[in-house]
Amino acid sequence: MNKELNHSKNSSAFVNRYLYSTRNLWSGILFGLGLIAFVDEMVFHQLLHWHHFYDKSTTNVGLVSDGLFHAFSWFATIAGLFLFSDLRRKKALSLTRWWGGVLLGAGFFQLYDGLIQHKLMRLHQIRYVENVLVYDVIWNLIAIAMVIAGIILINQARRGKLKGGAVSTEHA
Repeated sequence: MNKELNHSKNSSAFVNRYLYSTRNLWSGILFGLGLIAFVDEMVFHQLLHWHHFYDKSTTNVGLVSDGLFHAFSWFATIAGLFLFSDLRRKKALSLTRWWGGVLLGAGFFQLYDGLIQHKLMRLHQIRYVENVLVYDVIWNLIAIAMVIAGIILINQARRGKLKGGAVSTEHA
């Protein structure tokens, strides 16, 4: 009887991890997106004063746009952490898949920022210098590296499930 109960609990945890694999991914994506946006805001906007979120107007408009950007990053981070907490409570947390989502979210956001906001929409540049190409290349290569690392981790988590391996529920 005790063996059947133990098997039932293990099966339940496996089913939860399977059912919540998408939630693991989205929790990581939201957290990664919010985290990288927060780092961008703190380092490049506030500490280095390289740019504002919107640089096509006055400094006051730039500061307001930075505040809205900061609020967005905060909400994304908190939403990701709420999902993380729920997954942990339900014993459905896959740390490998979650970290893959973090890197994927951070990388996609940074790539979007570098290509769409910097080049296509021209909301701001990374830094206003003579040769911005060096900054653009480094920015986008780091973003691509994060996306690739995220995809690798997500695929590792997926392979672990297909082989019947246990998905990590560590949350120390």
